[in-house]
Amino acid sequence: MSIAASSATVSRSGWFRLGWRAPLLILHVLLGVLLAIGFFHPVGRRIRLAGEPLTDRLLRWWSRALLRCFGLRLIVRGSPHAGPCLFVANHHSWLDIEVLHACRAVRFIAKAEIARWPLVGWLATRAGTLYHRRGSAHSLAEVMREAVTCLKRGEAVAVFPEGSTGPSDRVRVFHPRIFQIAIDAGVPVQPVALRFVRAGEVDHALPFRPGESFLANALRLLRQPPLTAELDFLAPIPSDEPRDRLAQRARLAIAQSLGVPLVRR
Repeated sequence: MSIAASSATVSRSGWFRLGWRAPLLILHVLLGVLLAIGFFHPVGRRIRLAGEPLTDRLLRWWSRALLRCFGLRLIVRGSPHAGPCLFVANHHSWLDIEVLHACRAVRFIAKAEIARWPLVGWLATRAGTLYHRRGSAHSLAEVMREAVTCLKRGEAVAVFPEGSTGPSDRVRVFHPRIFQIAIDAGVPVQPVALRFVRAGEVDHALPFRPGESFLANALRLLRQPPLTAELDFLAPIPSDEPRDRLAQRARLAIAQSLGVPLVRR
């Protein structure tokens, strides 16, 4: 088969996948809206099932089903820390948020732009996302104080210390300041190593392309062949060290788990 014919076949397969995945995704998002209205509010969060908030179970189930809409299956190694904890992970795609939510309901610290994404931003807000404006020290300080309060209430918080998405063939510099949250709250830091694999090879195509909008990225991913998200919950690190040291230890643990180098920038 010629290269042109092969490309045409791949293109047709992509549009076929989009044709059945997109309606499922729309229905699933609409279901998420109903769940968010019905349960994700102060009264709904007080409902517990087997000692666990019902909203946490709903969030995990909804996130796992969302990943299936994109043809993505999950492989998890290790276990998320059961108590209050600061989860830190390398950052590849906006799907990283749903991959982590599928394993443990957490309060994410995310860029403020997500709040403006159509419908997705509203859902993220209802799920308890904490937003900060990039480049604003005051905004980050406010978010950090709120995160500490959440941790002291017994909740879990998650953040991507690299600050932005990128290929998963390296681990970029972790911003140490965010690790002060764990120190102030007196909770451990659990590194999480995340990679996406397609056909046995690590996939680097998920991040936003230059100028690509959220909607364009989602449509592109819906056309892609099935892939696997591999998630490694590594040993928690006690927060009894300076934040620079915590950032270095978490970053090194993730890089070693992924088998990729550390880079300065």
